[in-house]
Amino acid sequence: KGKGKGPKGKKITLKIAKNSIRVSFDGGLRLDLSNMGITTFPKSILKLTHVDELDLSRNMLKKIPSSIEMFQKLRWLDLHSNQLEELPKSIGTLQNLFYLNISNNKLTTKNLPEELNLLKNLHILNLGLNNLDSIPTSLGALKELREIGLFDNALTTIPNSVKKLPQLQKLNAKRNPFPDSTKQEEHVDPIKRIETLYLVQEKDLCCSCLKMCQDKKDKQNELKNMTPSSSKKPSFSLLLTPNSSAKDNQEEWRLR
Repeated sequence: KGKGKGPKGKKITLKIAKNSIRVSFDGGLRLDLSNMGITTFPKSILKLTHVDELDLSRNMLKKIPSSIEMFQKLRWLDLHSNQLEELPKSIGTLQNLFYLNISNNKLTTKNLPEELNLLKNLHILNLGLNNLDSIPTSLGALKELREIGLFDNALTTIPNSVKKLPQLQKLNAKRNPFPDSTKQEEHVDPIKRIETLYLVQEKDLCCSCLKMCQDKKDKQNELKNMTPSSSKKPSFSLLLTPNSSAKDNQEEWRLR
């Protein structure tokens, strides 16, 4: 009995949800239900639609209901690392949305709702680690978009309407099967950086330059001594994907 239905998952009561509300760094209310073994969208949180941020990442959700439209105040929505195969059209009604992370799911191009292009205030969009074989040209309507993650998909091209968004500062499209990888790599970081290193012996430096170099070296040594021995990389738990080859990569996509 019950075989084939999959894991039941944790039930999120209204009390659990209320106890999961935190005050975000900018004073907004954030409902954090990440990594709680949730398999279905908790209906109880529909009574907490006043929150500004909603984190349902690292669960086992396969579907987001159309009732997500009730969260009209949402500025920040994190759904990464679930099992989502589609998104509801009603997501386009979240006009205040600033940040949307739907990376590391099972989304296909076919199941990306066209209504995504209605999110006119969206600044950061992460679509990495999905099953996208193309990007809808309609995303070119997101004129406020600053950062977009397209890494680890099945893309062979990126439409000009997306590459030439007026506010775009970062486009990460690494590890896609582009036919001309060199050409596509130019769009990952359009800023050209040129650094030149000159090596000279200490005897060739003037007294003031030598002193300046020694002072900088002393300061670096002081900082090293102050650093704890267990020097770990910064951990951005809200965007890390367990066992993902793009783990380090995704750290760049944490909302600054």
